[in-house]
Amino acid sequence: MRFDTPAQTNEIDRLKVVGKPVDRIEGKLKTTGKAPYAYERHDVAPNAAYGYMLGSAVAKGRIEGIDLSQARRAPGVLTIVTYENAGKLGKAEANTARLMAGPEVQHFDQAVAVVVAETFEQARAASKLIRVRYAKTNGAYDLAAARRTAVMPEANEYMGQADTAVGDFAAAFAAAPVKVDETYTTPDQCHAMMEPHATTAAWDGDKLTLWTSNQMIAWGVRDVSETLLIPKENIHIVSPYVGGGFGAKLWVRSDALMAALGARAAGRPVKVALARGQVFNNTTHRPATIQRIRIGAGRDGRIAAIGHESWSGDLAGGGPELAVNQTRLLYAGPNRMTAYRLATLDLPEGNAMRAPGEAPGMMALEIAMDEAAEKLKIDPVQFRILNDTQFDPEAGSKRPFSHRNLVGCLQTGAERFGWSRRNPTPAQVREGRWLVGMGMASAFRGNLTETSAARVGVDGKGVVTVATDMTDIGTGSYTVIAQTAAEMMGVPMDKVVVLLGDSSFPVSAGSGGQWGGNSATAGVYAACVKLRGLVAQKAGFNAADVVFDGGKVSSGGRSVTLAEAAGEAGLSAEDAIEFGDLAKTYAQATFGAHFAEVGVDAATGEIRVRRMSGVFGAGRILNPKAARSQVIGAMTMGVGAALMEEAVIDQRSGCFINHDMAEYQVPVHADIPHQEVIFLDEVDDKSSPMKAKGVGELGICGVAAAVANAVYNACGVRIREYPLTLDKLLAGLPATHRQAAKASGAAE
Repeated sequence: MRFDTPAQTNEIDRLKVVGKPVDRIEGKLKTTGKAPYAYERHDVAPNAAYGYMLGSAVAKGRIEGIDLSQARRAPGVLTIVTYENAGKLGKAEANTARLMAGPEVQHFDQAVAVVVAETFEQARAASKLIRVRYAKTNGAYDLAAARRTAVMPEANEYMGQADTAVGDFAAAFAAAPVKVDETYTTPDQCHAMMEPHATTAAWDGDKLTLWTSNQMIAWGVRDVSETLLIPKENIHIVSPYVGGGFGAKLWVRSDALMAALGARAAGRPVKVALARGQVFNNTTHRPATIQRIRIGAGRDGRIAAIGHESWSGDLAGGGPELAVNQTRLLYAGPNRMTAYRLATLDLPEGNAMRAPGEAPGMMALEIAMDEAAEKLKIDPVQFRILNDTQFDPEAGSKRPFSHRNLVGCLQTGAERFGWSRRNPTPAQVREGRWLVGMGMASAFRGNLTETSAARVGVDGKGVVTVATDMTDIGTGSYTVIAQTAAEMMGVPMDKVVVLLGDSSFPVSAGSGGQWGGNSATAGVYAACVKLRGLVAQKAGFNAADVVFDGGKVSSGGRSVTLAEAAGEAGLSAEDAIEFGDLAKTYAQATFGAHFAEVGVDAATGEIRVRRMSGVFGAGRILNPKAARSQVIGAMTMGVGAALMEEAVIDQRSGCFINHDMAEYQVPVHADIPHQEVIFLDEVDDKSSPMKAKGVGELGICGVAAAVANAVYNACGVRIREYPLTLDKLLAGLPATHRQAAKASGAAE
């Protein structure tokens, strides 16, 4: 099915099942520990050995020798694989970093060897006995230092052109009566999903099966084929349950390669799970950015000039963090410029992490918008409303938005949060030793769609089965796919079986880029349309007026059960949704507004988030319960980005030194107050037949800036360098605040 004209009224619009807050259909399996994750596949590999990966001790250089003699004699060791005995390996196009070092080393903790032993403990202990001689060379690890060497990256599908320009930005900015020209920095951040990268690998002759934790099954097959240099048809990837990904598992990583190589060498299945420190340093991370934002506005508050430049770094051959993309679309302004510059850094690979680009880009842009509003003496909400647009600002009236209600999000959020009670003058509201402030920010994330296929069948008992290689990374894919099939085939949810995460199934959109839910359900919709036609034909009905409802198929005053129509042999149909040029004709995006209230301890600079609220316009919400879960998780990640997350680089070794959950701080329950989540009632007929959009990444975009703006409103200290740690506040807190806080503490 090709989707190249706006969706008309269809079966999904009945909303008997779709749009309802249905519980996760796989929830009981997960909460009772019966959902098998990649490392737990004892059923398929009961005699599996254990592999442990040894990573490089240097970030840049060359391996001059590897002594395995002691490790090979260690108890339980079956085999050890390095680049010297791994055989010829290719390099998957998707990965900037090779999955195995040798002889060159690209970054710290790049895989050097895998030790396979009878037990995990034996493999880990033996890995410590491997002696590697390196010829270390100097590397570049500091973005600020490498900024002057950064170059313009080549255009690509997601970034577009590195530089864009509309009108005469320089002249308009120079002439603007009110200007903001500031630089903001965001640090390197790391994925901290619950399940680490893990794989169980088994060979059957020349055929390989990987039970792995992966977001994009078809991409995984491609990557394994390109790396091991074996045909795609010889690779079977199974990933029905993924314990979080955030983009780190979009491509196969070293765990999959090491498990495959170890299993081939050992002649039996092998399990490999990366330790938490290896997840940080061996896989991918969100790169640091330096962002310069300039906003020039008239006294009436309308933006005349807006410019956004971003610097980031990656390994040679990598790409930039797309931190200016939202600025190309979010606010009006006749004179505009954006630019990317990319430095070569010898750090672990920089790549997608939840809302890549917009998440760090909004961290900077939405502070700059607040600074401009303050200089203009305009309320921050009203400033954003004043500069709203219904057209792509870089394309003018030639490209309208498919559906945009940012103003509705801002107004609803302000009303529900009690924004009118905010004191616009910083450091004026005190509760004991706490300085209290409110902040807000817009939310923006582009709406991406991807081709997605599914196979849907109905058997002689009226049970509908959906099979697609779509993955569920904790997002609720199983459930929204079941809801789609139930709606289309007119059966209750308990009559639907969903099979996911297997490369033998039709290729779906996969889980990434906020495109998964909308695209995958649209693919199921397409397959159901074809299946409905087959059912109608077999039942002797006119497909144009047939009704599927209550487990029955009806037309022209006659009805049969779906089971009767399917017959004992059953019926099955496969189809895919393919998206046409609507995304080129219409700008497609999701929108929202974040509000936060914080307290700042006037004596210590400690920051506490007191309450949060988010309002979102993201097309039809397929399952409000699952969507709310995604958004509160995203908002929580946004608080982490604002206040604590920073992967600290040892400039001597190129290592993220706080590479565990003890030192890489993420929010815990005590850090997160009540979160209100509101979805506007809307549909977008230009997005898909489902009239939905993504929401899981939208929820993180703008959160950090809302918290930062609230901190400024609370205490009057403006921080432009994330995270907002108390040491950055202390120097700016007036002595009068600290004295009053001490007095308050003594009185209490």
